[in-house]
Amino acid sequence: MTNTIDLDNWLGVIDSEYLSSYMPEGGSSVKHLALSKGFVCSTVAISKETPFWDLGKVFRSALVNCRIPGRSGRPIEELGLALDTRSAAYGDFFRWSDDETASGLSPMFPASLLVHERLNDPELTRQIEDFWAGDSLRKAQINSGLRGIGQLANYRFRAPRVAELPPQRLRFMSRLIRAAGYKGWVVLLDEIELVAQYSILQRSRSYSELPRWFGRAPGGSEPGLVAAATVTGDFALEIISPDGTKKDRDYVAAKLAKRHQHLTGLAETGMRILESEAMPLVAPELHDVAATLEKVRQIYSRAYSWEAPELPLEPRGAGFQNRMRYRVRAAITEWDLRRFDPAYIPQIEGQEFRHSYEENVDLERASPENEDGGPAGTDGHAGSVEPANESRPGTEAVEAADAASDQPDSPGGAAAPA
Repeated sequence: MTNTIDLDNWLGVIDSEYLSSYMPEGGSSVKHLALSKGFVCSTVAISKETPFWDLGKVFRSALVNCRIPGRSGRPIEELGLALDTRSAAYGDFFRWSDDETASGLSPMFPASLLVHERLNDPELTRQIEDFWAGDSLRKAQINSGLRGIGQLANYRFRAPRVAELPPQRLRFMSRLIRAAGYKGWVVLLDEIELVAQYSILQRSRSYSELPRWFGRAPGGSEPGLVAAATVTGDFALEIISPDGTKKDRDYVAAKLAKRHQHLTGLAETGMRILESEAMPLVAPELHDVAATLEKVRQIYSRAYSWEAPELPLEPRGAGFQNRMRYRVRAAITEWDLRRFDPAYIPQIEGQEFRHSYEENVDLERASPENEDGGPAGTDGHAGSVEPANESRPGTEAVEAADAASDQPDSPGGAAAPA
């Protein structure tokens, strides 16, 4: 494997242990490469606030944690400003969004785009941009804007349900970024291994999300969307394999059959991606480590007005002590000690960090919702863009049933095979 990536065509899952070894800044090399090539770049850290099975929250995080070449303001506002409504790219984008059959979008998206283009109303413009980025927006607000530009009669539509919005937003934003003049959108999904700490149901739903990001879902890939994910090297063997500790390959289909049968095929594809398509990056050569340590030494020396000594560099095998991150931290620790006592020669000891794959219920507890109080919206959760105007009969029962089905059916948290 090489460590250079053709961002025009590349999709991949990266071994996160190799990533931390070769790129100690957590993938910033990939980010810098993407930005230099004219891509918008986002990093999403999988966490309690951004559970991978919840596309609405992952999408929102991607927009918030987004960098745009040559711009430093609020990402969604900068993208709105970058749209040149006179360009051919914008024209193609609008025509695509306005064709419901081709785009798969609610008419609310082209309607909001038209209002954004033609109506001089800064407050509504901000609300529309926030809607694109994941916030709620009342249909009445769009209708008011359409009325203001004489287009109300051309856009009669129902408010889309909350569950329908996240995939449509992802599709819309991927195209909007290109219409704004950028090469595409690179999304770095960090620490996919945290999926192992979910219950079997949410692990299954998380697997079903991977094909969406890697262009394997029905409908194919989104033009301009490039995804990379990091995962620990032993994840597939420990979590998915029938020989592992959780044996998800045996239990996922049975768990999804209860209430999410339509996700089974996608989850199977997601597991195959993790099993067979992860690409370990080549570990750094000794001369790469030496060059990095020399740069760090020079920075350290300038920062403390003290000439940090060069440190001997010896091969340390394939263990954690040979990784870039360990060597940099060990060097800084030694310089910190020797800065106070130059004659002191410390013996640096380290302990390898090992990932825990034990289930963690805290990762599935409700995180704070959107500021407007609306849910993020994912598969299995009904709702409306105008939640105050639409009742949701039976929702509580469905959510209670999902919560009950999340409980392990057999020791170890795995569902018993059907």
